[in-house]
Amino acid sequence: MYQKLDSIEKRFEELNNLMSGSSVKYNQEDFHRYAKEHSEISKIVNKYRELKHVLSQIDDDEKLLRDEEDSDLKELAELELKELKEKQNQLEHELKILLTPIDSEDKKNVILEIRAGTGGEEAALFALDLFRMYSKYCEKQGFKMEVLSGHIRGVGGFKEVILSISGKDIFSRLKFESGTHRVQRIPITEASGRVHTSAVTVAILPEAEEVDVDINDNDIRVDVFRSSGPGGQSVNTTDSAVRITHVPTGIVVTCQDEKSQHKNKAKAMKILRARILDELKRNQQADISQKRKIQVGSGNRSERIRTYNFPQGRVTDHRINLTLYKLESIMEGELDEIIEKLTEAYDLERLKNIEDKNTNLDKNKKTSNSLLGPKR
Repeated sequence: MYQKLDSIEKRFEELNNLMSGSSVKYNQEDFHRYAKEHSEISKIVNKYRELKHVLSQIDDDEKLLRDEEDSDLKELAELELKELKEKQNQLEHELKILLTPIDSEDKKNVILEIRAGTGGEEAALFALDLFRMYSKYCEKQGFKMEVLSGHIRGVGGFKEVILSISGKDIFSRLKFESGTHRVQRIPITEASGRVHTSAVTVAILPEAEEVDVDINDNDIRVDVFRSSGPGGQSVNTTDSAVRITHVPTGIVVTCQDEKSQHKNKAKAMKILRARILDELKRNQQADISQKRKIQVGSGNRSERIRTYNFPQGRVTDHRINLTLYKLESIMEGELDEIIEKLTEAYDLERLKNIEDKNTNLDKNKKTSNSLLGPKR
């Protein structure tokens, strides 16, 4: 690990020199490339330098314990040494996490799908509440959000709403939101004041580029029709609504929010690519999901992940047994604490999987060597 950290720090210094040199002064493309790499490794370098400072202090204290005769100074050095070694272990642990490979999709933009599940009108109203919650979170984070498709239901809730969200590392922040979100509260339509339980499903899909998913024109069927509003009445006099069916997978996407057929088709294709990529990814992971299932869950949309209990003002994330009595602020988009706890649990499990894999490799190597017999 230390050899790798030394090489990263050396590269960090090289990038500092390159960015300050005259050769990139008139080459903005090179400068941005260097700046991007510099930003990506700066956290690792700063953490490593903090660790090296701690190791230097440890050396000083150990030397003092060997050479110093004053018992009071030795006692102080022993106390400080204990704290420093705890700090060393913590920093080494954090660096191991920083050095583990990140998910290839973490930097991608997101397609967010929210659908009302069991609970009728109350589920649709909670789908609207979740839409507002994620909207406020994106606003606080400076992410750009666009509604791709939305279907209003009954008293004003969402039967379904699909969003496109773009921003720095947005998928890494929201990927653990996939699953079933359960709400417990008294519906506005409940006259007796009885608490009901309803559910909404959330899907977080990495936005797929054309290079990620190759869609053959012969594999899709495009139907156009007049868009409709509540009750089925036509709200447009032209065939602007678009329904795209991907024949090999059976995935169907409909968009009718725009007045332009071209815009609706572009939005539908964006959603279709994301869904196909998600389908491919889930199929690839199906065989090993049980072996590699992380602590925060599989992310499957059928899995209950969180409960919002309004009478008690609490939110519970069932994957990591986290309960916060901050429901009001969470519904206002204050999701940072939940996301950070989930990310921490994921990183710990990811690191454990890597360490277990390395341990098994070492065991296999030793077994292989023993089978070869003693060297002659």
